[in-house]
Amino acid sequence: MTEQYRSRTERRKMKKNPKKTKRKKGMVKRIFTALLLIFLIFFIAGTVTVFAMLRGTPELNPELLKDPVSSNIYDKDDEEIATVSGEENREFASIQDTPELVQNATLAIEDVRFREHFGLDIRRIGGAVLANFREGFGSEGASTITQQVIKRSFLTPEKTLKRKVQEAYLAVKLEQNYSKDQILEMYLNKIYYGKGAYGIKTAAETYFQKELDELTLSEAALLAGLPQRPNYYDPTKNPEAAEKRRNTVIAAMVKYGFINEAQAEEAKEIKVADMLNPKEKEPRKYEAFIDQVIREIEEVEGLSERDIYESGLKIYTTLDVSAQENTEKTLKDDAMFPDDKFQAGVVLVDTETGEVRAIGGGRNKKKGNFNYAIQSKRQPGSAIKPILDYGPAIEHLKWSTGKIIKDEKLVINGHEIRNWDRSHRGQVSMRKALEQSYNVPAVNTFLEVGADKAKEFAANLGIEPKEELEPAYAIGGFKHGISPLQLAGAYAAFGNEGIYHKPHTVRKIVFPDGREIDNTPEPVAAMSDYTAYMITDMLKDVVRKGTGTRARVPNLPMAGKTGTTNPPPNITHGTTDGWFAGYTTRYAAAVWTGYDKTTQEQYVKEGSTIAQRIFKDVMSHASEGIDTPDFKKPDSVIEVALEAGTEKKPSPFTPKDKIVYELFVRGTGPSGISQTYNKLGAPTGLSASYNEESNSITLSWNHAKEGNVSFAISMSVDGGEATSLPSTGGLSISVPNVQAGSTYQFQVVAIDESTNQKSDPASASIKIPDPTDEEETPPENTEPEPPTNEEEQPSPPHNDNQEQENGNNNNNGENGEKTDQEKKKPGDQTNEENENTETNTKPEQPPTPPRKEEEE
Repeated sequence: MTEQYRSRTERRKMKKNPKKTKRKKGMVKRIFTALLLIFLIFFIAGTVTVFAMLRGTPELNPELLKDPVSSNIYDKDDEEIATVSGEENREFASIQDTPELVQNATLAIEDVRFREHFGLDIRRIGGAVLANFREGFGSEGASTITQQVIKRSFLTPEKTLKRKVQEAYLAVKLEQNYSKDQILEMYLNKIYYGKGAYGIKTAAETYFQKELDELTLSEAALLAGLPQRPNYYDPTKNPEAAEKRRNTVIAAMVKYGFINEAQAEEAKEIKVADMLNPKEKEPRKYEAFIDQVIREIEEVEGLSERDIYESGLKIYTTLDVSAQENTEKTLKDDAMFPDDKFQAGVVLVDTETGEVRAIGGGRNKKKGNFNYAIQSKRQPGSAIKPILDYGPAIEHLKWSTGKIIKDEKLVINGHEIRNWDRSHRGQVSMRKALEQSYNVPAVNTFLEVGADKAKEFAANLGIEPKEELEPAYAIGGFKHGISPLQLAGAYAAFGNEGIYHKPHTVRKIVFPDGREIDNTPEPVAAMSDYTAYMITDMLKDVVRKGTGTRARVPNLPMAGKTGTTNPPPNITHGTTDGWFAGYTTRYAAAVWTGYDKTTQEQYVKEGSTIAQRIFKDVMSHASEGIDTPDFKKPDSVIEVALEAGTEKKPSPFTPKDKIVYELFVRGTGPSGISQTYNKLGAPTGLSASYNEESNSITLSWNHAKEGNVSFAISMSVDGGEATSLPSTGGLSISVPNVQAGSTYQFQVVAIDESTNQKSDPASASIKIPDPTDEEETPPENTEPEPPTNEEEQPSPPHNDNQEQENGNNNNNGENGEKTDQEKKKPGDQTNEENENTETNTKPEQPPTPPRKEEEE
């Protein structure tokens, strides 16, 4: 009853509100209709969009399904230098001749549902859509083997929605016109496996020198993993990465039931390096340079190495053919190297643009060989000092080139930092420390700058250590090292007013449809112009008179730095690496030399000497016939005279040879005037006396000596050329065997032995009596006298006409004039037997510091 009652009650309520029920039904209907309209609109819009995208889709051309389109490479002057095509290294293998093991390895890693889908893998597309929604379009692909055949044959490699739609459309058409075996055969013969090898058959011969039916599981898995990134997974260059990729393929084969766990474990135990038996190939022209071109193509979004061989690209590079050929010629000159195993890597770049002009990848470089200019990551030694030490000090602390740095015993974490000559100087200027490549001042500079600032400065120059920097990095003790390519780019920024351009070999890429990609990197203001110039000015001294003199090219304004690294602990002689990096306003270059492995028999015996010689040859050739201006000092830099060994201005008494000129950031400068040198007093009371008995002159003087003072004496006779007498630490000397009738002039100068400072001279002169010049005295009585038996005695000589030259104390020696001594009467005893002269001179005016000589 209750239920019936309630039911009747509800029915009554419904009867009372019929309009409300109708309104609800109407609203639902309208919402459904609106959603349907929205869906239809989106569907129509999507359909129209898809058809618009399909407009211009190429036809399925059977010829294009077989052969790739060659690419052309051009030099800096847009002259064609090479044509590259996979056709030059391709052998066809039918699907019947391709073992099931090889097919399964490829399907497991590339498209496991290949034999089930219709050209598109819907499940895979769903996963890719989610990934692209989370991380952005292009973050993950969903391409099937069928789609990859289409992409390699007909379409450009760009990652756009339009290209993806066209790819999907053509993939479905391809599935409708060809069998699964035919499509897989196309893929296995078209795909690129690295080292110029197209197709699985060619790849087997390239890496193992085997036929397809001879391949093991481990070898088949290795080949199947290469197409994703052929250059990166190249087992001859990156065996660790290749082995990791091979194991990924093996794991996929287990997952999808192609092999069991036991087979997988057995295959994984084999080292990739032990599997390889690479086939020797003839080198192509400019091989080392094209190596880097390939790497840069791979870095362009949407492109890979295989696009060079099969996409019909026009690749415009920065290559200078003349510089490249000269670099290769230099590295082939056996007379320059100690033995055949000694290696070298060279990179030459344009200082202003970062465009790579030449690459020397090694001696006797062959196709696919290790490229020492690009791949080699070696410790840079002292070549890093401008980048991690002195550059940051100028940039962040505004140090001058005359900054005084401690050069004393330095121990860090129990390890002593040593200079190359195993000595210390107490303190040394930054210029001298860099010029002579002292380690202790460099580490002290790094510690004062701070590791974070140093790392930031280096990163702006393209050198980015991932780990935290330790003091050992200040002198090149890197954990992973850097390449000549990186170092050349970093040094170029010093010669380009602090503007860094990433070194690059590719200017632009032109696709068959006319689309272009500009590959020129954006410039980076890596440092202030004052930092670049001040480092350059110091590095010029390295080449002019420091450790880098062997790299110097006559009449070419250039700067540079050497670098060497210590051998392993068990080797007590030689070095491991020899570097030289340098630059002009036109070009910059970096050279590495050394062995693959340093041993007791194989080590660098000449430090950086060979690297300097290579640099000189490469730089002189590149600069021949080109105007190379000197580095221009910016307005932010001033030149100031300093007293050597101090950060102060010279005093008026600083010797000329103790005055140096250093660079300061404008707005900074030396504080105060040096008090090292005070005026050194001249000798006083200088007198010269003649001793008739010994026929000698005694020269004596007084001096208030303080410290280690000696006296330099010069003498001239009768106005002739002055000669030096032995110096003395006493206050008198004796001059023997003098000539009668001659006038002797003397000058005595006090010298401070500790500072080499000299006083004003004191002067004196004396005339030696000559008996032949004496005159007879006339008789007083003119009357005749009676003759006597006694002989007539000569009268004493008169002194009225005898002159002595004395300095006039009143003129202080300003004009060097002397006055005559007053005539003496016959009875005078003063100075009658010992004639002497004393001259005091006025102190000379402080010397004017010499101007700094212009360097060549």
